[in-house]
Amino acid sequence: MSSLFSRIQEFAKSPKAREAIDKAKEMANDPKNKEKVQGYLAKFRKK
Repeated sequence: MSSLFSRIQEFAKSPKAREAIDKAKEMANDPKNKEKVQGYLAKFRKK
């Protein structure tokens, strides 16, 4: 049984990981998503 860390390393090297990273970057650059995150941060900071 491989350790969790080695399984994470294997995933990080896979094409699926590259797709996930690219999708996350795309979503992070979307102005709508940036606005949503800023709204959530503002609500969180008020508490």
